[in-house]
Amino acid sequence: MPVYEYQHKKKPCKLGEVFEIEQSIKDDRLNTCPECEGEIVRLISGAYINSPTGVSQYKNMGFTRLEKRDEGVYENVTAGHGENRIMERGKPETVPDISKTISD
Repeated sequence: MPVYEYQHKKKPCKLGEVFEIEQSIKDDRLNTCPECEGEIVRLISGAYINSPTGVSQYKNMGFTRLEKRDEGVYENVTAGHGENRIMERGKPETVPDISKTISD
Protein backbone atom coordinates (compact mmCIF):
# COMPACT_ATOMS: atom_id res chain seq x y z
CA MET A 1 0.00 0.00 0.00
CA PRO A 2 1.39 3.46 -0.87
CA VAL A 3 2.57 5.90 1.78
CA TYR A 4 1.53 9.53 1.27
CA GLU A 5 3.05 12.63 2.87
CA TYR A 6 0.79 15.36 4.21
CA GLN A 7 1.64 18.79 5.60
CA HIS A 8 -0.31 20.95 8.02
CA LYS A 9 -1.32 24.29 6.51
CA LYS A 10 -1.13 26.06 9.86
CA LYS A 11 -0.05 24.84 13.29
CA PRO A 12 1.27 21.26 13.42
CA CYS A 13 -0.01 18.74 15.95
CA LYS A 14 1.81 15.83 17.61
CA LEU A 15 2.14 14.13 14.19
CA GLY A 16 4.50 16.96 13.18
CA GLU A 17 4.38 19.55 10.44
CA VAL A 18 4.84 16.82 7.80
CA PHE A 19 3.62 13.28 8.42
CA GLU A 20 3.04 10.06 6.49
CA ILE A 21 -0.18 8.07 6.08
CA GLU A 22 -0.52 4.64 4.48
CA GLN A 23 -3.55 4.65 2.17
CA SER A 24 -4.92 2.64 -0.69
CA ILE A 25 -4.31 4.22 -4.08
CA LYS A 26 -8.10 4.20 -4.51
CA ASP A 27 -8.71 6.26 -1.32
CA ASP A 28 -9.49 9.96 -1.63
CA ARG A 29 -6.78 12.34 -0.43
CA LEU A 30 -7.21 13.62 3.11
CA ASN A 31 -8.18 17.26 3.71
CA THR A 32 -8.07 17.19 7.50
CA CYS A 33 -5.52 15.73 9.90
CA PRO A 34 -6.69 12.45 11.48
CA GLU A 35 -5.20 13.60 14.82
CA CYS A 36 -6.11 17.29 15.27
CA GLU A 37 -8.57 17.75 12.38
CA GLY A 38 -6.54 20.73 11.15
CA GLU A 39 -6.36 21.55 7.45
CA ILE A 40 -3.68 19.59 5.53
CA VAL A 41 -2.38 19.23 1.98
CA ARG A 42 -0.86 16.19 0.30
CA LEU A 43 2.72 16.65 -0.86
CA ILE A 44 4.32 15.35 -4.02
CA SER A 45 7.18 13.12 -2.95
CA GLY A 46 9.98 11.46 -4.82
CA ALA A 47 9.77 7.72 -5.28
CA TYR A 48 12.23 5.46 -3.48
CA ILE A 49 14.26 3.33 -5.84
CA ASN A 50 16.77 0.88 -4.46
CA SER A 51 19.73 0.36 -6.74
CA PRO A 52 23.01 -1.43 -6.13
CA THR A 53 25.85 0.83 -5.04
CA GLY A 54 28.81 -1.51 -4.80
CA VAL A 55 30.42 -4.28 -6.79
CA SER A 56 29.39 -6.94 -4.26
CA GLN A 57 25.74 -5.82 -4.46
CA TYR A 58 25.80 -6.04 -8.27
CA LYS A 59 27.37 -9.49 -8.05
CA ASN A 60 24.87 -10.71 -5.41
CA MET A 61 21.97 -9.56 -7.59
CA GLY A 62 23.35 -11.46 -10.60
CA PHE A 63 24.53 -8.44 -12.60
CA THR A 64 27.73 -8.24 -14.60
CA ARG A 65 29.45 -4.88 -14.29
CA LEU A 66 32.06 -3.92 -16.87
CA GLU A 67 34.42 -0.98 -16.39
CA LYS A 68 36.30 0.49 -19.33
CA ARG A 69 40.08 0.11 -18.96
CA ASP A 70 41.34 0.94 -22.45
CA GLU A 71 39.98 1.36 -25.99
CA GLY A 72 37.99 -1.83 -26.54
CA VAL A 73 39.12 -3.38 -23.23
CA TYR A 74 36.77 -3.81 -20.28
CA GLU A 75 37.26 -5.33 -16.83
CA ASN A 76 34.51 -7.54 -15.43
CA VAL A 77 34.66 -6.31 -11.81
CA THR A 78 31.93 -8.79 -10.81
CA ALA A 79 33.70 -11.82 -12.27
CA GLY A 80 33.18 -14.99 -10.31
CA HIS A 81 35.40 -18.02 -9.98
CA GLY A 82 36.43 -19.25 -13.42
CA GLU A 83 35.08 -16.22 -15.32
CA ASN A 84 37.24 -14.01 -17.52
CA ARG A 85 38.20 -10.79 -15.76
CA ILE A 86 39.13 -8.94 -18.98
CA MET A 87 36.84 -8.58 -22.01
CA GLU A 88 38.29 -7.40 -25.32
CA ARG A 89 36.50 -6.21 -28.44
CA GLY A 90 36.74 -8.73 -31.25
CA LYS A 91 37.49 -11.67 -28.93
CA PRO A 92 34.17 -13.45 -28.20
CA GLU A 93 35.92 -15.98 -25.95
CA THR A 94 36.47 -13.16 -23.40
CA VAL A 95 32.75 -12.32 -23.08
CA PRO A 96 31.28 -13.38 -19.69
CA ASP A 97 29.21 -16.58 -19.82
CA ILE A 98 25.84 -15.31 -18.58
CA SER A 99 24.25 -18.75 -18.79
CA LYS A 100 25.87 -19.46 -15.41
CA THR A 101 24.04 -16.57 -13.74
CA ILE A 102 20.67 -16.46 -15.55
CA SER A 103 17.92 -18.87 -14.61
CA ASP A 104 14.15 -19.12 -15.02
